[in-house]
Amino acid sequence: MRIIFLTQYFPPETGAPQNRLFAMAKALQDHGAQVTVLTAMPNYPDMRIHAAYRGKFHVREQLVGLDVHRAWLFASRGRGILVRLCNYFSFVFTALLVGAFKLRRADVLLVESPPLFLGIAAMALARMKGAKLVFNVSDLWPESAVQLGLVRNKWMIRASTWLEEKCYRRAALITGQTKGIVRNIRGRFPRKDVLWVPNGVDLEAVAAVEGLAPSAIRQRLGIGTDHLVLAYTGILGHAQGLHVVLEAAALLKARKDIHFILMGDGPEKEKLIALKERLGTVQVHFVDRMPRKELLGLMRAVDAAVVPLLRNDLFLGAIPSKIFEALALGKPIVLGVDGEARELFITEGRAGLFFTPEDAGALARVAVRYADDRALLAEHGANGARYVRGQFDRRTISDTLWNALQPLA
Repeated sequence: MRIIFLTQYFPPETGAPQNRLFAMAKALQDHGAQVTVLTAMPNYPDMRIHAAYRGKFHVREQLVGLDVHRAWLFASRGRGILVRLCNYFSFVFTALLVGAFKLRRADVLLVESPPLFLGIAAMALARMKGAKLVFNVSDLWPESAVQLGLVRNKWMIRASTWLEEKCYRRAALITGQTKGIVRNIRGRFPRKDVLWVPNGVDLEAVAAVEGLAPSAIRQRLGIGTDHLVLAYTGILGHAQGLHVVLEAAALLKARKDIHFILMGDGPEKEKLIALKERLGTVQVHFVDRMPRKELLGLMRAVDAAVVPLLRNDLFLGAIPSKIFEALALGKPIVLGVDGEARELFITEGRAGLFFTPEDAGALARVAVRYADDRALLAEHGANGARYVRGQFDRRTISDTLWNALQPLA
C-alpha cells in the first residue's frame, strides 16, 4: 500500500502532535506501507523556520526510513488572525505545488486536521494521485476556534463550516482522536465511516528511558527529595488555563513541601511569569522546553503530572496527549479536564485525582491530598501504568488503523 501522509506539523519540531503524527506514520510503514510524508519546513513552536531549512522552497530527506518532502510556508511570531491565516494558506499552496510535481500516485492520502484548511490541498492531491482520502481529526474546526473566541467573523465561520463538511463528504474514511470527536461527526454524517483512533503511548520509548537515571531537576531547582512535585509539560497557551496553577500555588504558600513545574514555551509564558511575580509564588518553577528524551527523564523525577484546560464545554471530549506517557511512567495525573478524559482516566482507570477546571482551591486541595497521602499517590501511579499499557498501546492502535485502511487499497 502506498500512503501519502499530509500534515503541517512533524519532527524535528517538538511537541505532542508532532510525536503522535511521527508515530502514526512510522507505524504504517512498519505494517508494510510505502509512506511518503508531505509536511512544512520545521518552525513550530517558535514560528521561525529552522536554520538548516531557511531560504529553501522544497527539501526532500529521509527520517528514520520515512521519505519526507518539506515545503516552504510563511512563519511569523505575530499572533493576529491574519498572520495565522497566512501561515495556514501558504502551506496549502506550497503543499499543492510540491505534492503535484514531486509525489507519485498513491492508494491512500491521510491528512491531519487541524489546520482544517489543509483539507483543500488534501482533496486536490487525492484526486491528482488517484488516492482515497482519509481525514484524521484531532480537533473539531471551526467549532473549537469559535468556542475559544479565536474566530468571530460570521463569514469566516460559515466558510470554514462549509469546508469542514465538504472534507467529510469527500473522505472515504474519517478518523477521530477522541470518542467525543467521533460522536460529533457520526451524529452529523451518519452514513460516513468514522473510526476512533486515539492517541497512545510508545511503550518501547518508555522502556528505553526507564533504564536511564531520572533528571536532576530537583537538585537544579533546589527542591527537596521528599517534596511533592507536580509538573505540567507542553505548550504554555491560552487553552491550557495555566493561571490556575499559579493561583493554587499562591494558596499553598505555607506548604513549602509542594512545588509546581511548568515546562515548555508558548504565547502565554510571559503573562504567567508576570503572574508568578505578582502573586509571589516561589514554589512555581519555569523550565524551558527540552528534547523528548530529557522530558521523559524529567517526568521520572517528579511525582505527578498536572493536566489543566479552560472550563469550556468544548473540552468535554478532549484527551490531552501528555496524559499517556506520564501514566506509562507510573506518574498519576492531577486532571483539570472534565468529560471524556475524566471518565477514562479517573473513573475507569483510577489513575489520578480530578479538580474542577480553573478552580484554584480544588487544585490546591488535590495537591495537599497527594502530599499527605503518598500511598494513594503510589496506588494511582501503578493503576495508571497498567491502564494505559492495556488500553492505549500504540502498536494495538496502529493495528486498528491499518486494518481499516486495507479495504481502501
